[in-house]
Amino acid sequence: MCPTATDLDPIERINRNVAGLQPEGAYRVLDKANRLEESGEDIVHLEIGQPDYPTFPNITLAGIKALAEGKTDYNPSRGISPLRRAIADHVTETREVKVTPGEVAVGPGAKPLLFLTTLALLEEGQEVLYPDPGFPTYESMISVAGGEPVPIPLVEEDGFKLDLDRLEASITPETKFVLLNSPGNPAGNLMSSSSLKRVAHLAREEELFVLSDEIYSRMIYGDNEHRSILSYDGMKARTIMVDGFSKTYSMTGWRLGYAVLPEELAEKLGYLLTHSVGCTATFTQYAGIEALEGPQERVKKNVEKLTKKRDLVVERLNDIDCVTCNTPKGAFYAFPEVSAYQKSSAQLADYLLEEAGVALLPGTAFGPGGEGYLRICYSSPFSRLETGLNRLEEALTNCN
Repeated sequence: MCPTATDLDPIERINRNVAGLQPEGAYRVLDKANRLEESGEDIVHLEIGQPDYPTFPNITLAGIKALAEGKTDYNPSRGISPLRRAIADHVTETREVKVTPGEVAVGPGAKPLLFLTTLALLEEGQEVLYPDPGFPTYESMISVAGGEPVPIPLVEEDGFKLDLDRLEASITPETKFVLLNSPGNPAGNLMSSSSLKRVAHLAREEELFVLSDEIYSRMIYGDNEHRSILSYDGMKARTIMVDGFSKTYSMTGWRLGYAVLPEELAEKLGYLLTHSVGCTATFTQYAGIEALEGPQERVKKNVEKLTKKRDLVVERLNDIDCVTCNTPKGAFYAFPEVSAYQKSSAQLADYLLEEAGVALLPGTAFGPGGEGYLRICYSSPFSRLETGLNRLEEALTNCN
């Protein structure tokens, strides 16, 4: 006798591509840390990728003004025209390639645009090459779209750069696109011009798309420069570049991101936005215009502060026995190697939260390639960073 619907386990009624979804590690650890705080524990938060400064005042005021003026209606699914023009001008200037408003789509955060672009591109069983360790949404969105995630390792000895030889060897007739993230999460790595040039060559030669996640594009340290694969010869026609406002302007809760992509694909992405989110909040988009067209001095000052925090964290971590840490070139994460301790990354992260009151992430929250590492977000205030580092040093000294 065939089982009735009521006989089935609820999970068996879920689409198989969705049934395997897992929570993002940062939110899992944040939830656990918050519960410890509610019970009276003092927790240093180094887990969630959240700037420690508020949204810039001029941006907040622009959003309030838009609300006061009644800019709360539905708007075009791909975004209001003034914001799309502002984004096109900004990308034209920063990526050194001419972009038009017709090649821009606005979404409620960068993450939905990554996800919906993947749905738009992938056929069942097609492959996507992506960094490991890397942002956990990458693997999830590929799987939900029915694709095959193909992890490509980051090489620590080479500054956590993508293993391009492995990438080239992994390309098959089923490969649809390559996913890049530079500056990268979780390791703060930055792709060089020569690396981008090689990926661009492979994409043209093998007729692949490139999905380039550039959400940390304004968080670059020292003399390093951000380059986008969008600007390389022949790549505008096969690149989807995704960026947003969350990190640079501390607009994480405003939910505002954008994609730059070929106009025909932008039109289809607009339809996906129509049928999923409808549109992005109108007043948020007016705040986004002010973010791009208003004063930028705060961006520079915040990167200068982050540089000092990075230097503090890297120096202190490397002073701890059995810990080594590369110096990130971008973003606001450190990725120390801790494999000498007799614990898995997950066990060590739990130990540090429960015994030392420091919330950080195991490297495996970013894929199997993260085993042996921890991810530390160093965007917290200096005083909390120092407290967290003191606790880490003491706890790791006693860990063995």
